[in-house]
Amino acid sequence: MLHYKTYHHKNTNRPWVTFVHGAGGSSAIWFSQIRAFQKEFNLLLIDLRGHGKSKSTHPKHSYNFTNIADEVIEVVDFLKVERSHFVGISLGTIVIMDIGHRYPSKVSSLVMGGAVMYLNMKAQILMNLGVALKTTIPYLWLYRLFAYVIMPKKNHSASRSFFINEAKKMNQKEFINWFSLVTSVNSLLSFFRKTKIEIPTLYIMGKQDYMFLPSVKKIVNHHSNAILETIENCGHVVNIDASNVFNSIVISYLDEENKVQSKDSNYKFFT
Repeated sequence: MLHYKTYHHKNTNRPWVTFVHGAGGSSAIWFSQIRAFQKEFNLLLIDLRGHGKSKSTHPKHSYNFTNIADEVIEVVDFLKVERSHFVGISLGTIVIMDIGHRYPSKVSSLVMGGAVMYLNMKAQILMNLGVALKTTIPYLWLYRLFAYVIMPKKNHSASRSFFINEAKKMNQKEFINWFSLVTSVNSLLSFFRKTKIEIPTLYIMGKQDYMFLPSVKKIVNHHSNAILETIENCGHVVNIDASNVFNSIVISYLDEENKVQSKDSNYKFFT
């Protein structure tokens, strides 16, 4: 089972929030969220396979988003968490969106930070370059390139450095296995864009996330249960670039969803 860490609110009946990091990162990416969120929620932080303290002995062919999402749900079920809000960052948003589609009864809401919902031409060129070079050059060279292309500005340096340092904990084989997901991501993202989901969804994006923000704006216009919040002077990794603003927006959103869903459940109970 995946490595995880929990933080329990003194009132154990408080809602759960499950955090899912992106490729090359680990649950450590949420270091600026723990203290703020712990005041109101029970927290579950998970290291995806081959990241952080989660080891991977999985064969290459098992690397797909269905299996990765199922491993997250395995932890949720093991802890007997019936429902949770799910917060993802970057590639982690694909994982939690998959969970939302296949396990809707377990999901109170989705928070999509730096959401990856479409690969534009620049992103596709970058991914294809990675596929071509992944077995011939050290993976950290590729990862540094990706980090600088996706997070190019000076004010993105903290996020960029964090991801590069976390990626050093991976190995070449694990990086290649994760990169194999590129071949299937376009069809999955196309399905997500075309399929409306009933789960309340918050997209929270940096205004400088030039690679992914434009597609999210289009998606929100077509999905009635989705809203978009953008943060000034902020890039792809919003929870690090603007942690205080991110925390405030997301906690307010989750609090409001908890109130709405509590009223709905009471209404259904009494009628």
